[in-house]
Amino acid sequence: MSMSDPLGDMLTRIRNGQRAGLKQVACPASKMRGSVLAVLQSCGYIRGFSEGADAQGHKQFMVDLKYDEGNPVIRELHRVSKPGRRVYSSAQEIPRYYNGLGVTIISTARGVMADQQARDENVGGEVLCQVF
Repeated sequence: MSMSDPLGDMLTRIRNGQRAGLKQVACPASKMRGSVLAVLQSCGYIRGFSEGADAQGHKQFMVDLKYDEGNPVIRELHRVSKPGRRVYSSAQEIPRYYNGLGVTIISTARGVMADQQARDENVGGEVLCQVF
């Protein structure tokens, strides 16, 4: 069965894993998911991620979740652009999440990046998700 929103599935796995108090969650690997995980790692929302394989030999990412004194570092994780409704933004109109305390992840022509980096490079694109 095919998945209609692979990125949304990964974000839900991370959200559910943190609510359950897991140290790691697994999700199928892809270039887009790896790019989003790299942004989450550089912003300090996850400890890291590694690529492996499951029992059937399919590539997957093992995402190391991050906690602060027993509480998840990620408080909110929202998918903005969905398969049924794509959301695009210019560099000047990239939304600030929680007045700049959160991070908006953007898919641009120069790759997937955080909102501040996209503003610095003056590029817009598809608003993938918001993290706080």
